[in-house]
Amino acid sequence: MKSLISSLFILIYVVMGSCNAQKRTVVLVKTTMGDMKIKLYEDTPLHRENFVKLVKENFYDSLLFHRVIKDFMIQAGDPTSKNAPASQMLGSGGPGYTVPAEILPNHFHKKGVLSAARQGDQVNPKKESSGSQFYVVQGKVYKAEELTQMETSINSQQKDKLIMEMMQKPGNEHIRTKIDSLQKANDRAGFNKYVSELRKMVEAEYKQNGKFKFTEEQVQAYTTTGGVPHLDREYTVFGEVIEGIDVIDKIAVVPTARGDRPETDVKIISIEIVK
Repeated sequence: MKSLISSLFILIYVVMGSCNAQKRTVVLVKTTMGDMKIKLYEDTPLHRENFVKLVKENFYDSLLFHRVIKDFMIQAGDPTSKNAPASQMLGSGGPGYTVPAEILPNHFHKKGVLSAARQGDQVNPKKESSGSQFYVVQGKVYKAEELTQMETSINSQQKDKLIMEMMQKPGNEHIRTKIDSLQKANDRAGFNKYVSELRKMVEAEYKQNGKFKFTEEQVQAYTTTGGVPHLDREYTVFGEVIEGIDVIDKIAVVPTARGDRPETDVKIISIEIVK
């Protein structure tokens, strides 16, 4: 009920604000290691308007980049990080609500994009975003063959997912029974053979849905400026850095302690709307 109310609140906020919404929203993120200008995307309105709302409330002022991983990303937005002592573990705080996912195929995790953090699929199957925590991607540059290998892995995982869905369908109890008996017998060869047969059964459906393949735009970005391709289709991307991308690199290399928290605090001084 709480999640539903918060989602309705955000939707109402979007509708009320749409009449006065600018065609392009840009925010200035001032940090203790430099400034970044970030453009918020128009086609992720729930995330854009929620972020604008928090910025207007000065929610992010004095918060820390509490999780920093080189060649991956820098994360902030936990309200408990404000004035947090060095020994405090961070990363679980928020405004008390989540934002419905707006995961779009045209937005991917190239270097410099702004994405919403979230809890894992086991407790968050709808991939709803944290109400306030976000990360900015640094990532790394990939070779074309690495992306090809990643495509193969993703397609294999998607087939396994289809098998799991098939097992759960009514009338397919015999499949679960067969797998359980092979596992209990520790028959690895038999298990692998049976799974291979199941893969063939889902192949037609998988081909109909279309195999996963990185677009030309993704390949170009990931093999030149870099990014984090394995996060695509899993997290909502709702903006990108248009000035000050070097600040990401400065923050990403700071020494970190337990929980990937910087040893010396990296702070958001303020975030303000500039356009």
